[in-house]
Amino acid sequence: MTNDLPLLLQGLILGLSIAAPVGPIGVLCMRRTLSVGRVAGFVSGLGAATADTLYGAVAAFGLSALTNALVNQRLALSILGGCFLAYLGIKTFFAVPAEKAAAVNASGLLGMYFSTLLLTLANPMTILSFVAIFAGLQLNTGPSWSGPATLVLGVFLGSALWWLSLSGIVGLARERFTPAWMRWVNRISGLVIFGFGVMILLGA
Repeated sequence: MTNDLPLLLQGLILGLSIAAPVGPIGVLCMRRTLSVGRVAGFVSGLGAATADTLYGAVAAFGLSALTNALVNQRLALSILGGCFLAYLGIKTFFAVPAEKAAAVNASGLLGMYFSTLLLTLANPMTILSFVAIFAGLQLNTGPSWSGPATLVLGVFLGSALWWLSLSGIVGLARERFTPAWMRWVNRISGLVIFGFGVMILLGA
């Protein structure tokens, strides 16, 4: 257990570093936190954390065939992800702010979770980031499966910690946002998310 601790800490730092840059998923999670609540924002972030963990596992366990397959399909994945982001951006821009917070049921939370999971999986460059980081840091996970598994667990914990912190901090300001303010949040968030989608499509 002691030998696994450094790998767990390294994985946690990697998870934080991959999740922290503010991109379309970050904007989406912040907007959901403001409009629905902390739980919605955190659950949305967990979808991204799960995708990071899956890609981290592929890199950590050296599944080169799957890595190559994902990279070879990056054009199709980028087009799908870009279109979905553009759709979410338009939907967010025209969303009407609720006068009061509505209760979110399990199906609603599952929808938020899977939307960010699929969006993050649609970016195969994430796995290349993990491969590059693992190679650059020359991480020694050992010959057994426990080393890579410990590293991947750290990646999930680090990513989940980031989304928990982000949703918690943004949630503190939620009560101060009136419907008029939320209308502007929706418009700005919608434009940003739509812009990310267009950029991905142009890059594809």
